[in-house]
Parts: sequence; structure tokens; C-alpha cells
Amino acid sequence: MNSTSAPGQRLPNAEQLAAPRVSRGPWPWVIIGALWLVIYFAGIFSPALLDDADSIHAEAAREMVLRHDWVTLYINGVRYLEKAPLMYWGVAASYSVFGVSDWSSRLSLMLGVLATLLVTWRLGRYAYGEPAGLYSGVVLATSVGVYIFTRFLIPDILVGLWLAVTFFFFLISLEEGGPSRWTCWGLAAACAFNALTKGLIGLVFPAAVIGLYLILTGNLRHLLKLRPWSSLMVFLVVGAPWHVLAALRNPDQGPVRGFLWFYFVNEHWLRYLNKRVPRDYDTVPLVLFWVLLMVWVVPWVTFLPAALKKVPVRWRELRSRLDRSQRATLLFALWALVIVVFFSFSTRQEYYTIPAVPALALLVGGWLQAESESSAGSAERRAGRLASAVLFIVGIAIFAAGVFFLSVSKTPALGTDLADLLKRNPQDYALSFGHFLDLTPQSLGAFRLPLLGFSLAFLLGTGANWLFRRQGRPAGGNTALALMMVVVLTCVHAAYVTFNPILSSKTLAQAIEQRYRPGDLVVVGGEYTAASSLNIYTGQHLLVLHEPSSNLWYGSRFPDAPHIWETQTSFDTLWAGSARVFLWADQGDPAYLQGAPRYLVARSGGKFIFCNRPLEN
Repeated sequence: MNSTSAPGQRLPNAEQLAAPRVSRGPWPWVIIGALWLVIYFAGIFSPALLDDADSIHAEAAREMVLRHDWVTLYINGVRYLEKAPLMYWGVAASYSVFGVSDWSSRLSLMLGVLATLLVTWRLGRYAYGEPAGLYSGVVLATSVGVYIFTRFLIPDILVGLWLAVTFFFFLISLEEGGPSRWTCWGLAAACAFNALTKGLIGLVFPAAVIGLYLILTGNLRHLLKLRPWSSLMVFLVVGAPWHVLAALRNPDQGPVRGFLWFYFVNEHWLRYLNKRVPRDYDTVPLVLFWVLLMVWVVPWVTFLPAALKKVPVRWRELRSRLDRSQRATLLFALWALVIVVFFSFSTRQEYYTIPAVPALALLVGGWLQAESESSAGSAERRAGRLASAVLFIVGIAIFAAGVFFLSVSKTPALGTDLADLLKRNPQDYALSFGHFLDLTPQSLGAFRLPLLGFSLAFLLGTGANWLFRRQGRPAGGNTALALMMVVVLTCVHAAYVTFNPILSSKTLAQAIEQRYRPGDLVVVGGEYTAASSLNIYTGQHLLVLHEPSSNLWYGSRFPDAPHIWETQTSFDTLWAGSARVFLWADQGDPAYLQGAPRYLVARSGGKFIFCNRPLEN
């Protein structure tokens, strides 16, 4: 090879020689975009918004538009100060343009999912090469956890988006001799947007991951290269204004502490210590919490052990000059580890680890590229065949379980309310999936078609993956798994639509809306969260026959909080008064009616709407 070069020609440095070569073309983002359209965008039109967090967050965005107040969140006219605003701004912007509907409620979050997929692809391509980028995006798009926890309005996938952007800028800074101001400021801005998405963890997670990385690699001096003072100013310019305005508009009012205490102390520090008031939530057992992180990466989790073997762990290796892919692999592993360890010492919900899933997708994507580029007898090919065999065994087990449940289930009679076939486990409803524990063998008859499709897809997809990998065609196996998950997630969506009446009060809200006249009252017989979708679908102010609790407890203590809380005595007066009252109840004969006359308006999902006046024809 000729070692000379033409005059004026720049020779590539070691970093450039070690950087993955990438091809530029439309196919990666076309494939990822197609998966997003089929899996995510197609599902924004149904089912109805759920009671509790889903419709509560949608209602906060709706009232933001009605009040023209983009600083202080309100729900049912009551201050709601526990959440950062970015996701609500997105939903409110969608309402401003398209009006209030199921699909416009989900649009901004689905665009956030698309952005996360594309950033993950781009980050994987930068770290490992074009195939790894595509694999990473596909793994993320077809993972169980991302799909499940974007079915309702929670911001956790957006936290993953901003983390991916943050670590992209950080990896770039490691390769730049002196990081440019745009790299440093981009990192700072991404952290600020994350803080506006879900509070202080938007800063804690990047700081912990980057700090650990620099400590392990003996490169703490790199912090000084990140332009700390100007980067801090960028962070404050982006992230501080909302916090300052929220504090000014919601100060201490008599005995009620204002925004600063409630948001930073109660919602961050005390929640972490499991001392938040009110304590209206449960926590997932620690072992289950760790296991669920693996479940969220199904079916690709079987390749994760082999991918983790690529993480640099030996002291001498960490202190050597890592190449780009090694740096990225270490960073991605720390990204996932910091999140799961952080929440291991606090209260935990199933979805708290969702921001770690993009990191695992990147690790798996990098390994899938290494497998496809390795020789037939390589360790990667052997590991791929072993993983595919394990996954095929799981697929057989899922198919066998599906066949069993299909054999013992019966299609319910036409008009049967699914709620009549379920158990009730109210002690578990503080958990995200608490209501799904109500399922019984009898109720599975309502899910026969999606259960059949789910079971067959797992059997055929995992079987095809195993055969492809035995034939030395791992790319074919990966394609089979991706197509399998398109079918699986479609079946999950169909089952979710069937189960929706149990989780939503939309049908009941529509029954009220058809009969509502000015001056009518709507009362929730129980906690507001149990029937919160009445707000978004009727657009009416709700009265609540319950003491202040849950999301509305803190806001109810402000002097200007509207009167929405009814006692038994005040409710009895309303029910016997001249105004027409619609009552939401989760029982057919609620004790608080105490034998008073009532007229059934509608029933759905084990919930009822009663009226204190006879219905007009």
C-alpha cells in the first residue's frame, strides 16, 4: 500500500479509521417509519381514553387550552402541580389544531415515539454501523414494553428520547478534541427538555450515567471540556422559565405550601422515599421490577445476554483507549443500569424502566450486526442459534397455553357485559396492570380471536427465526421476529379494545351527553380517578362524592379551589333537589343512595349511570 498522499490531502486519524462505515439511503428510516405506522399510528384512533392517568392527563391538556394557561395545570378546575409540563404542551397543541378526540389526544405522544425510534436508529448507526442502527430501531419499535406503555398518556418513552439525544451528544463530545459549543449546548438543552418532561430525573440520570462512565474510564477531566458554565446557562434558559413562573403563580397560600415544596419536596424527594402525601400508589416488588425490564424487551431479550458480553468490564480494558463501539456499549449498559438501580431504592411502578429500553435495544442491535457479519462457526452465530432455540421453546409454551385457554373458554352470549365475567381485585388497582388480574377463564371467551392470533404468531415467528438461524441466515430470523411482533401487537391492541369498557367510562359519558341540559349536575360516586374520563368526554365539571384524595388532594387545599367535594348529607340534598343529577357508580345498588329513587341511564363495564329524575323519551 502506498503510504504517501497528495499534497494538501488530510490523512484520517485513528478515530476516523475506527469509526463504523455507514451507507446513506432511505431504506432504514422507511422501514422504521412503516413499522411505526402499522404498530403505533394505526392504534391512535381506538380504544377510548382510560379512567385515571390517561384521561386525567388529557383533561389537564384540555383545560390548559380552555384557560389559555400553559403554566399551571388544572384538572376538573383544581390545580394539578405534580407533573412537568412538556407532554401536556404537546397534547394541548394537538387539541388547539385538531380539537379534542381520542386520536388527537395520542398524536403528540405517537410523534414522540417516532422521534425515539429515529434517534435510536441514528445513534445505533453512529455507534456500530448502518445494520446495527436499523436493528436497534426495529428492536425498539417491536418490543412489548414500548408498545404497552404508549397506549396511555404517560411521558416515560419521552424520557428515553431525551436520554438518547443526550448520550448521542456525549459520545460525539468524546471524539471531538475539544467539544464544540453546539455539542455541549445540545447536551445541556436535551437535559433541560428531559427535566421539563419528568422532573429532576431528566438531570439525575444523565449526570449519573456520564459521571460513572468518566470515573470508570479515568477521564473526569472531560467534564471541563463540556463548557460547564455556558452549558449551565443553556440548561437554565430552556428549563428554568416554566419552574419560575409556576412558583410565582402558585405561591404559599396560608397553611398551603406552594409549588416549590409540593413539586420538588413532595413529588420528588418524598415520593422517592415512599413518604409522599397522599400515599395513593403501590410499589412493584423488587425482583419483579428487574424481571419486568427483561419482559419489556420481548422477544429480543434472548439476545441480550450475548450482547452484554460485549460490555467492557475489565479494569485494564476500561482504562485503555476504547474505540467508538466500545465506548457506546459501555455507555448504553450504564444507561440501563443506572435507571433500574435508581428505582430499586424507591417506590416503583412497572413502567419506570421504560426509559432504559432504548439502551437495551441499542445493545441488542449492535450485537445483531456483529452476528450477521461473523463467520458461520463464530461464537456469535452459536449464541444466536442458542437464543433462537430458547425463544422457540418459549413460543411453543405460549402456543400450548393459548390452545389450552381457547379449549376451556366459550364465546359469551351476545350482549353480555364483560364485567359480569370478571373478578374484582380493588387492592391491586394502584398498579398499572391491576385490572388485568380480574380476568377469569370464563372471560377469556371474549378474547378468542386475538388469543388465537397471538399464540399462532409466537409459534410461527419463533419457529421461523430458529430455522433461519440454523440455516445461517440471521437476517431472515430477525425479519421473522419483527413480522411476528407486528401480528402479536395487533392482537394485543384488539384485546385492549375489547377490555376497554372495564377501564374507561366513555360509553357512560356519551349516555350523559345525549341527555345533558344546562343546569344538570354530574356526580362521581367514589374517587374522581375512577371516572375521570367523564370529564374529557362530557366537558362538564364533575362533583365528587368522596373526600379529597389522589391527584386532586393537594389542589383542593388552595383557597380558590372550586367546590366539587360532596358529603353524604350534601349529596342527599342534591339528589332530592330540583336539579337533575347524573350519578356515576361502580355498583348496581350503591349504599350512598340509601334506598332513594333512582333511574338507570346506562350500564357498561360494571359501571352505572343513574339519574334522580325519570328519563324523557
